[in-house]
Amino acid sequence: MNKCIFIFLCFSIQIFASEQEFDKNITDVQTSEYFKKWEHSNFGLKPHLPNYVLLYGFRDGSYTSYDANSREYTNIEAQLQISLKINVAKDILNLGEKYYLAYSHRAFWQIYIESSPFRETNYNPEAFVVFPILDTTSIFKLHNLIVGYSHNSNGQGDNGDLVFRSRSVNYMYTTLSLKHDFLITEFTFFAPFMGNDLSDNPDIIDYLGCSEVKFSYFTGKHMFTLRGRGNITTGNGAVEATYSHPLVNDVHLYGKIFSGYGESLIDYNNYITKFSVGFSFSR
Repeated sequence: MNKCIFIFLCFSIQIFASEQEFDKNITDVQTSEYFKKWEHSNFGLKPHLPNYVLLYGFRDGSYTSYDANSREYTNIEAQLQISLKINVAKDILNLGEKYYLAYSHRAFWQIYIESSPFRETNYNPEAFVVFPILDTTSIFKLHNLIVGYSHNSNGQGDNGDLVFRSRSVNYMYTTLSLKHDFLITEFTFFAPFMGNDLSDNPDIIDYLGCSEVKFSYFTGKHMFTLRGRGNITTGNGAVEATYSHPLVNDVHLYGKIFSGYGESLIDYNNYITKFSVGFSFSR
């Protein structure tokens, strides 16, 4: 009897030790996986819009100062953009769709004057869904459909030294994308979101417009984009062209020409023609 009990205890200890070793192996694998993920910064954040630093941007005319101290801005400045997105869900409707949250941060930096102030900063959080379209037979070559919501503001209030600087707009948007070989064509339609407080800029849609078309084209290492948007009723809008070429790793030479209204929210009703050059870190 004692011998049976001894054998049973030995067997139980062996099973327990095996389970402990198995659990340890699983833990070690998970630890290694998450350590490498952290070590190589392999997280879910991906580029959304181009990320760039434009060190030199020259415009015709001068920028309006909204500073109570009447700070004079030069017509040469730098511009930064950081834009990231993360996939938060997918295939809820069994249509192969993906759900994203995104944030874009754009700053206009007067680095060539004393104290180098930021003239304007725009904040743009978004939420959108991408529905894939597998169209390989029609001449349109439909690629995907995007439905989203966007808030765009400069985070300012009308108080103290900052007078009449507040700008904001909320809107729903839909983008239809077509893909022909190395050419992507995107048609976007905007609708101001119900509940918009446009008291600071009641006519902003008259200048920013409600529709946009963008062409993105690759040839070899070169990438060109051309974007136009406008308001059919008022005739206002803007055109933007960009060029990028890889230099090393993920650093690209980046050039941009903008002409029209709405380069920044503070200047939404000022017509600006501007040439900028610098570096981009995503396309």
